[in-house]
Amino acid sequence: MARTNWPPKSAFGWALADAISAPRRAARPPDDLKGGDAAARGPRTEEFSTPPCAYDEHTTMKAWECLLSGEAGDGQRRFPVRPLIGDSWSRCASCGIDARQREAPLNHGIDALIEQNRDLLAAARRSFGTIGRLLDGTGAMLVLADRNGVLIDAIGDRRTLHDGMDINLSIGGKWTEDVVGTNGIGTALWAGAPVFVHAAEHFCAGIKSWTCAGAPIREPFDNSIIGVVDLSGHPDIFRPHNIGLVAAAAQEIEKALAEQRNEERARLLEAFISSAPEYRRSDGLLIVDHRGRPIYCHNVAESTLRAFRANPPTPAAERRLVRFLESGNGAELDNDAMLALQNCHFSPLQADNGMRGAALVFPTREARPSTAARRADADGSDSQANCIIGESPALRRAIEIASRVAATADVTSVLIEGETGVGKELFTRLIHGGTRHRSDSPFVTLNCGAITRELFGSELFGHVPGAFTGASRDGKPGVFELANGGALCLDEIGEMPPEIQPFLLRVLEERVVRRLGDSRARPVDVRLIASTNRDLRQEVEQGRFRRDLFYRISAVTIHVPPLRERGDDVLLLIEHFNSRFAARLGTAPLTFAAEALDILRAYRWPGNVRELRNLVEKLHILWRGTRVGPEDLPAEFHARPEEAALLPATAPRPHSIEEAECQAIRDVLLAEKGNLSRAAQKLGISRPTLYRKLDQFGIRRGFV
Repeated sequence: MARTNWPPKSAFGWALADAISAPRRAARPPDDLKGGDAAARGPRTEEFSTPPCAYDEHTTMKAWECLLSGEAGDGQRRFPVRPLIGDSWSRCASCGIDARQREAPLNHGIDALIEQNRDLLAAARRSFGTIGRLLDGTGAMLVLADRNGVLIDAIGDRRTLHDGMDINLSIGGKWTEDVVGTNGIGTALWAGAPVFVHAAEHFCAGIKSWTCAGAPIREPFDNSIIGVVDLSGHPDIFRPHNIGLVAAAAQEIEKALAEQRNEERARLLEAFISSAPEYRRSDGLLIVDHRGRPIYCHNVAESTLRAFRANPPTPAAERRLVRFLESGNGAELDNDAMLALQNCHFSPLQADNGMRGAALVFPTREARPSTAARRADADGSDSQANCIIGESPALRRAIEIASRVAATADVTSVLIEGETGVGKELFTRLIHGGTRHRSDSPFVTLNCGAITRELFGSELFGHVPGAFTGASRDGKPGVFELANGGALCLDEIGEMPPEIQPFLLRVLEERVVRRLGDSRARPVDVRLIASTNRDLRQEVEQGRFRRDLFYRISAVTIHVPPLRERGDDVLLLIEHFNSRFAARLGTAPLTFAAEALDILRAYRWPGNVRELRNLVEKLHILWRGTRVGPEDLPAEFHARPEEAALLPATAPRPHSIEEAECQAIRDVLLAEKGNLSRAAQKLGISRPTLYRKLDQFGIRRGFV
């Protein structure tokens, strides 16, 4: 048949057409197919693609007969058969496979199998659709088997497909080695690599009139074998390169699977961002698909991931996972991976109007309030200022500015600066109290540090149906539309990718938003509250943040002072958290000795208010007494005088890059107890460079 009559759509299609449409030759392969000894080698593609000796029908049958008769246990060595075939025959004989068997067993639960393997079938659909048109009249058929060797799809020459039914080489047939002996599907599953089995090399007599070449298909994420693609037919279709053809087909299917997984990953990440806005970047995050397979992880313990990967999902485990997804009740789960998840925050994820997976958040030490509690805290702007504990002049100035902004609608953008843990979110709620002209005005938050670059535009501005791969079928509004008439808080705005910043500036200037893929302009009335723990001025100078956007969002800037600059506010906060945790736990408040309070007052609090809160909570939970003395405080509160000299009691905000660099070196040296090797590694510089910096900034290192 001329090539013009077969229009394949891929390089693999042309190769298949050339291979199978070649003139029919005898079943015996060429005599020059030689190969070396494969002893002591693991299963590899090249081992199975070239036999170590020429195939001969008579000698192969003689070796098989000797093995079955028991005349020579090493018959496969006395006669020239490939080690792959000899080893497989030995396995089959030891398993008690009936060598007179003439067909494979048939699995009747095909509907359930097709449902379980819908992802694999979808990935193979494109390749099988192209190849199917090429095989008619060639005497060959292409089949797809699942991880258990059961055929779930078959295409090809009509007569060959009909002949295949005689041996159940059709949908539902089970072709593992342990039930039907040596064959291209079962042996490929066992070897984990492409193989061919030709004519008399099959173990069962009823299959020796066939030739087949199979290649395993691997899951892109964990490399596990999830199926086999196999080219089969009567012996006259044998070509040495058939094994290369099925390997290429398997690679195409794996590529399609990878595209499916990436698309599903994007959908689940988008669903997570929409449904779990309280996630912080410091938390651990594990996102699993509908089968419990991890598709995204961040800050997750390796032991948890190992438990997942050590327990591949079974149908029963999948059913338990679905019940867990629907109820959030870990009692349904009985393996190590799932039991480890009972202590995390659970959020089911839905995509395309169905249950598709779950997000499992492992929080950092600070307990986060629920969404309902957050809303309750934001119910009145008058109470927000009272929720900020402290009387230091620096803090009162920040509260005064925030209160003025909250009281006027003229300020449409405000920037809140401060280190991690200083309480920027409290100032955000204080400002929002003045934005609401009615009780139901929206307050939307978006953590810029928790969004992937590819989803940033969709989250900010929304998208129309089909705007990009993985987009919602119904379209989706962005946070600007959701916050219309209220306030939008962009937390960690310094993490925003540079390519998104011009579009944000345009929305702030024009007060209109356009969804991705849509030309329609949608007016928005939003007060923007941006917060950051970065020095945005320095980011502007280094080209990582747009200068015009910085000036646009910093019309009013509120600097929330670090705890080390707030003096006796430390004592007020200790009293506040002490009473709060005592009431929550139903215990008496702790009594702090004067010496302990002096130590806490002088401590630098790198974690700020959050660190102080966690300390008081830890003391309430772990300390069995009622009085806290200096000896009861953690080791980091007892710095030696030499170490304390590295850092002043109060550290003013650096005003230059050099001051910031000096301060960073001091902080790391203190954290690493003066160990220069670890400090240099943590700073990302060499040890000689660290020595030079110490001399440059006059930092003493005699205590090291």
